[in-house]
Amino acid sequence: MVGVRRRDRHGRGVRGPLTPPQVPASRSRAERFDDLVEGEVRRLGARFEQELARVEFAVEEVPDVDPGDDAPVPLVLTEPGEQGRPVRIVVYRRPVQVRASGDPETARLVRELLTEEIADLLGLSPESVDPGYDGPED
Repeated sequence: MVGVRRRDRHGRGVRGPLTPPQVPASRSRAERFDDLVEGEVRRLGARFEQELARVEFAVEEVPDVDPGDDAPVPLVLTEPGEQGRPVRIVVYRRPVQVRASGDPETARLVRELLTEEIADLLGLSPESVDPGYDGPED
């Protein structure tokens, strides 16, 4: 094939990923965020396994908001269970990551948001859901 250019023009082979897939560095920001939410749900769910058995947790990129609305963008939303569907708590990845100033701050914010939503859902104080709850630092 004359005139066909390939990426392997120096004979070194095709480039592959720099890190193997089993290393944490190979995971995307979205995958790490999903892992963070899943870990917090597991940690908080261990104390309230029976109460949260019919609660579904999800991560979505951004909330569906009206562009003309001046209300603040929600970070989390609890959808009531209707017609046999479970209650659904949705954490919005992009707004949470924009609000946080790094991975430790993101982890703290996710922990607070889930603690507050679960406490509200169960009719408890956030401190009784998570004894390490410090409250929002706004």
